Parts: sequence; structure tokens; C-alpha cells
Amino acid sequence: MKHRLEVKVTEEAAEGLRADRYISEFLQLFSRSQIKQREVLLWINGKSSKLSRTLDLGDTLIVEYSEAAEISVEPENIPLDILFENDRALVINKVQGMVVHPAAGNYTGTLVQALLYYVKYLGRNFDGEKVRPGIVHRLDKDTSGVLVAAKDPEALQFLSKQFEMKKVRKTYLAIVKGRVQRRSGRIDHPIARDPKNRKRFTWKREDGKVSCTNYRLIRYLNNASLMELSPSTGRTHQLRVHMSSIGHPIVGDSLYGRRGGKFGSYSLLLHAYKILIQLPDEEPRIYRAPLPSHFKTALQELGPD
Repeated sequence: MKHRLEVKVTEEAAEGLRADRYISEFLQLFSRSQIKQREVLLWINGKSSKLSRTLDLGDTLIVEYSEAAEISVEPENIPLDILFENDRALVINKVQGMVVHPAAGNYTGTLVQALLYYVKYLGRNFDGEKVRPGIVHRLDKDTSGVLVAAKDPEALQFLSKQFEMKKVRKTYLAIVKGRVQRRSGRIDHPIARDPKNRKRFTWKREDGKVSCTNYRLIRYLNNASLMELSPSTGRTHQLRVHMSSIGHPIVGDSLYGRRGGKFGSYSLLLHAYKILIQLPDEEPRIYRAPLPSHFKTALQELGPD
């Protein structure tokens, strides 16, 4: 099945951009790596054009593309670090580098595939949900730590409702660059997708969504600070954007901080340390994920100030 989309280029940041980048980063139809398999055809101002052509403000694009092949999500025998489990839900310590559910560029090795193998009946319970069965909330690929998953649709609804009602309390630990001068505070910069780079989010736009993060300094390290971060909203990349917005990007964050330098050897030092939530058939309680080895190593190497 073929799809056709007509759109006019109105974003100033898109002027001079290649058409294939505009399709993936601004229209977000699919990634550039998928363009060939989606059999994309392009017309600009009524004329057939190459995807490498650069765009001008006011150009009219017609993009024709084929239906995406259905993703087949198969169980995979991937070890899980389970912090707590009952018949209705699990609390997992997600390792750094694991993607939560299949998406463009990550179709295997995800948490979902591990869950499908571990909970044999999960696929049957979520027969209508092929890609995100039981997933209540997400963590970025390079963020480690505590994550909750449901085993049946009723449990998923029970848990999701607590997120919607803002009854869930999440606490992260992060090592950020520099010495944070205020020992505690609140960051409430709104967050929007960055029109210049669709993989990033920015706090410098007036059309951003309300976003709030509370922070507390735990201790100073060598030209760095160990922080406790407590988001009261759940925007994509929120903690990474907010810490960068006050001049203290999280160590290892190449998307919101500078590469290289003293901290160049570190991966992202952001860990979902604990969550307060009520699981089905349980009382509300706090679940904690111990610090991973890469975080402990960084603390030892950076040492006290």
C-alpha cells in the first residue's frame, strides 16, 4: 500500500537542508536508513526530484512511500535483573545500552524481547499490542535503573493511571559537569523538540511543554557534582535537557554536552535509582536499583573534591 503526503516547507531551520533529512527529522515519517526500503518518491514544486536536493523556504513537497513491513517481535533469552515480581507485574533494573521496545534501528535485543521470553504468556495477554506489551514507562537507551512492567492489560491500566495522576515518585542519580552552586533547586524550563536537530529537545522555545525537575546536591567531585534529580513531569530527555540548561550537562551526554575533554571516556552517568509506586496486589512502596558498575567506577575515579 502506498501513502502520499503533501507539505509546504515553512520552518526556517529547514532552508538548505537535504530533502531526505527533512523527511526524517522534521516530518518524522521514518529514519533516513529506512528511505530505501520504504520506496520513497519525491516531487518538489510539481517536479520529480532526488532526495539529496536541498530545500528552499516555501517549497511544496509531495512524498510517496510504501507501507512499513510489520515488525515481528520474537522472544529472546536475554538475562533480566529483576528487583521484585508478583503475578501481575515486575520491577526491573534495566542495564545501560538496552532499548526498552523495538523501534527504527533497534529491532532485536530489547527489553520487550527479554520480557516475552521470561513471561511466556505475555504475548497472549497483550495479543493486540505487538511492539510494547506490558510497557508502562520508558528509560532512554543509555539510562540505567528501575523500570516497571505489567503482565496483563488490567495491571498495565492500574500502573499507567498512577503515572497519569502524578502519584508516582521517581528519583535519579546523576554526575554532572562542574560544581553546582545552589545545593538544591527547581528547574521549570518548558521543553520542545529542537527544529535544528530532531533528535534533540530544547528549552529555548516558547512553545515547549511544561517540565519540572527538582534537584539536590549530594556531594562535590573533582570538577563534577553528584546530584539527586526528581522529575515531577516525564518529558523525553527532560533531565538531560534541564541539567544542560543550567550549565551542568550530565557527564557522558554527547547530545546535550560537549564531547571529549576530561570526561570523554565516560558513558552517560544517569541512573534511575528508585521509584515509589503501588503494584497490583501490593501496598505502595519504594523500589531501588543499585548503582551499576560504570557509575561506581566513575565515582571512584572522580573522587571527592
